[in-house]
Amino acid sequence: MSSSQPETETYEVTLSRDEQWVVHHVLSSRLDEALGADETPPEWVLEGIETLETGDETERFTDPQADRIYDELAAYVDREETPDRDVDHGSTVLELLEDVREAPA
Repeated sequence: MSSSQPETETYEVTLSRDEQWVVHHVLSSRLDEALGADETPPEWVLEGIETLETGDETERFTDPQADRIYDELAAYVDREETPDRDVDHGSTVLELLEDVREAPA
């Protein structure tokens, strides 16, 4: 008898075009790094880019995707060379991810 896979929680986050761009930039940079190192890009990066490119305002990220995106985005926002506009939009996305993850299910 096989057991069913536990359903992964999905978070819905409504992002502005600029916020989407910052997340897409961070994920694309991660993709480029993997390809540049002749490595297979992480699946969560590819899935995240695909999610962003659907053209919807509301993005749906799984719990593991949200964790990884949060970590990558936080690192990007903390870099000195990150443009202020990206820091502003990226910080907003970080707050949105925190809010949806802390909200009761």
